[in-house]
Amino acid sequence: MSDLAATDALPKPKRDIAPLLLPVVLALLMIPLVGSASSWITLTVASLAMGMMIFIMASGLTLVFGLMDVLNFGHGAFIAVGAYVATLVLLPLASWAQADSLLTNLAVLVPAALLSMGVTGALGLVVERVLVLPVYGQHLKQILMTTGGLIVAEQTLYALFGPQIIPMSLPTALRGSFIIGDVAISKYRLLAMLVGFSIFVAIELVLNRTKIGLLIRAGVENREMVEALGYRIRRLFLGVFMTGSALAGLGGVMWGLYREQVHASIGDELTVLVFIVVIIGGLGSITGCFIGAVMVAMVANYGGFLVPKLALVSNILLMVAVLMWRPRGLYAVTSR
Repeated sequence: MSDLAATDALPKPKRDIAPLLLPVVLALLMIPLVGSASSWITLTVASLAMGMMIFIMASGLTLVFGLMDVLNFGHGAFIAVGAYVATLVLLPLASWAQADSLLTNLAVLVPAALLSMGVTGALGLVVERVLVLPVYGQHLKQILMTTGGLIVAEQTLYALFGPQIIPMSLPTALRGSFIIGDVAISKYRLLAMLVGFSIFVAIELVLNRTKIGLLIRAGVENREMVEALGYRIRRLFLGVFMTGSALAGLGGVMWGLYREQVHASIGDELTVLVFIVVIIGGLGSITGCFIGAVMVAMVANYGGFLVPKLALVSNILLMVAVLMWRPRGLYAVTSR
């Protein structure tokens, strides 16, 4: 009997699918309210694309928040810096971006995104060593230090690039829409959905299928135990912080192309939105962050279409509703 018991598979934890169904349920509920099928499809695709861009920016923050217990209110600085760095490539090579060739457009767009990720990742290294490292475990000082860093970064961008709005036009191949019947689906939105979902899958695979991911998840649950096993958690923290900063930079590039303009206060505008997504999803949860980003985008798009004035407070109302249902967020993986 004991031999049979020893070979039995370990019981798997019950999977909580209720949060996964929220975007589907919300989208279905909107069908009769929107009325037109083409309008509903357009709004849904727009919501998914917007949600993917928000997820890219918020995913790094939720890892940093969950693993490092760091309140990084300067996360928006990486978004703004990433967007501005991309202009250093896109504007001088505007003729490539305006060429009627997808390969030529990608030849300028991909290096711009990679450069932004590299610069913001390196900036994340400096911020973690200079601003965050001295105040680990001191939340009030973290807020002050990172908020100060955000202000310094914003003013530096004003000094270097000026207060004017910088146009950031979409490459020619990504302009326009695919027309399917009465439905127009933007090409750039499809690209945003593809990139965002690919990053989500990549992060999930790293967290759940690699040793580094195992250490990250273990660090979220019990940092002291990971350190007791001999792993240098500080290096892991640094890598996570740099990765989160690089993802924020990529998100800034995509958001700048989405809005087709860049300005120094773009980080300020998105910081609150990113924190709302992280809180809705649950601290440290990538899946929760993904669902939260999609939900926030859906509420913003559907709400803006149905009740424009309500769209101004839709994100706050959504956060309140989720926290009343689950006070720790959709998929909280830390009790902090």
